[in-house]
Amino acid sequence: MRSIDRRTLLASALASLGWLVLPRPVRASVMHARTIPSSGEAIPAIGMGTWLTFDVGADASALAQRAEVLRTFFMAGGGLIDSSPMYGSSEEAVGRCLELMGYPGGLFSATKVWTPLEFHGRMQIEHSFDLWGLERFDLIQVHNLVAWQQQLETLRGLKADGRLRYIGVTTSHGRRHDELEAILRSEPLDFVQLTYNVLDREAEARLLPLAAERGVAVIVNRPFQRGGLFHRFARYPLPPWAVEIEAGNWAQFFLKYILSHPAVTCAIPATRRVDHMTENMGALYGPLPSRRMRAQMVEYIQGL
Repeated sequence: MRSIDRRTLLASALASLGWLVLPRPVRASVMHARTIPSSGEAIPAIGMGTWLTFDVGADASALAQRAEVLRTFFMAGGGLIDSSPMYGSSEEAVGRCLELMGYPGGLFSATKVWTPLEFHGRMQIEHSFDLWGLERFDLIQVHNLVAWQQQLETLRGLKADGRLRYIGVTTSHGRRHDELEAILRSEPLDFVQLTYNVLDREAEARLLPLAAERGVAVIVNRPFQRGGLFHRFARYPLPPWAVEIEAGNWAQFFLKYILSHPAVTCAIPATRRVDHMTENMGALYGPLPSRRMRAQMVEYIQGL
């Protein structure tokens, strides 16, 4: 059971920021949404990761600040929040913030199972339900393909019981692409999660086309190489032609490259800062690069 004292502290901190009720998002231009092939359901093309950024433990001040980040995310039209038992206290932090927001209607809840043991996987999943405060998850994924055969069987059972809407598998850092390709070819999945960005483009060769062919939605992790792209390129100016796609900062430049691939369903940048969330969510609106401009973007980056 959640601590009443900590919940009260968070509520007080949020009240001091002037909100507990989430207003409806207001935006002039059309939001980019993508269709989940297995169902036809559309979700916003920018989601939110929680690795490191939401692992705040018992720090009520940090938790209140993350709640403001989440509020900014939903206000801009976001939906998919991705977490994992691997991410320390992140699931608990997400659950506390969502509870105080009254669980926004646009929420698309995504977590993972991360254990080599089937029985422990079932326990882990039940704990995730409790931490998020949910009776049904939108998506649960097998984290980094750990014991994927056994865990997929568990997830299929949850889906059949109506406690889970979609199932998937994940990898990151370009690891185990051959195994992921084999799974995509042989297993009925709703989602796959992998690393893809303007520098890490290996997935373009086989995995992204295969996901499209197999009707599997694609979540993109590490869109900024965990900040590495900013460390490398932020000191340089954006190209003048970035205005054609309304990319006003490097975050939008990088994200719009990802979203413009037709196989990508949703990118999940992570941040602990409201201003960075605002920048990220700006990529959800405005033109996306053409195939010609995508090549131009890669060429520009490689020339810096």
